[in-house]
Amino acid sequence: MKAFVDKDVCIGCGACVGICPEVFDMDNDGLAVAIEGEISEDLQESAQEACEGCPVSAITIE
Repeated sequence: MKAFVDKDVCIGCGACVGICPEVFDMDNDGLAVAIEGEISEDLQESAQEACEGCPVSAITIE
């Protein structure tokens, strides 16, 4: 699984970072970014929770 953040949609609320800081962070523009590469199995549930908690649905997990 990989996480992606659509920067054109992200509003920089930080909910994803609050839920799963191991996968999401904020960039210098104040928008969320996801880690590069695969999400480890032990973080997949938390990353999915962050995806579902995004108020503007800017996160996708594939």
